Amino acid sequence: MSPVTRLTLVTHAITDAVRAARFPLDEPLDIREVERGGELPDPLRADLVQVGPEARAAQTASLFGLDGVTEPALADLNSGSWAGSSMDAIPGDQLMDWLTDPEFRSHGGESVTDLLSRTRTWMAAVATRQCRVVAFTHPGVVRACILLALAAPPTSFWRLDIPPLSTTTLHFRGNAWTVRGTAQPL
Repeated sequence: MSPVTRLTLVTHAITDAVRAARFPLDEPLDIREVERGGELPDPLRADLVQVGPEARAAQTASLFGLDGVTEPALADLNSGSWAGSSMDAIPGDQLMDWLTDPEFRSHGGESVTDLLSRTRTWMAAVATRQCRVVAFTHPGVVRACILLALAAPPTSFWRLDIPPLSTTTLHFRGNAWTVRGTAQPL
């Protein structure tokens, strides 16, 4: 049997920006909401823990008692000049272009295809680890991982619903990723 890399992606817990449908800044978690959620499961098993560079990713890892290595490739989709703005504040035609054109970057941030490229490089490095990896990150990165594993078109990016504080598990064996489960609530 060939060696396996097990990748568990954990989306950060809820923030005020998520609740208000705002493009994120580097805001902290809404701890009140996390505390209302009850007990978290036992710590996730990992040989390697990686964490996106934003505070909300590191704080979510801390909820599980895990201290990981900061990994820039796990950063949220860069929303450029829209950061901190509500979706209602974005002109409708621009918002529609952002949601339908994977190359859109008129906001000065990343396009979906930029995120896919960044994520593809990171996944290739993770695949060589042949161990259990837990990565605390953002819904956009999780969407990118799923699309890459399935070789799905970039236009499918916004068709995946990845809620806060959920896990998505992928396995790499041989020369391909397999999606084991997605959007499992914690």
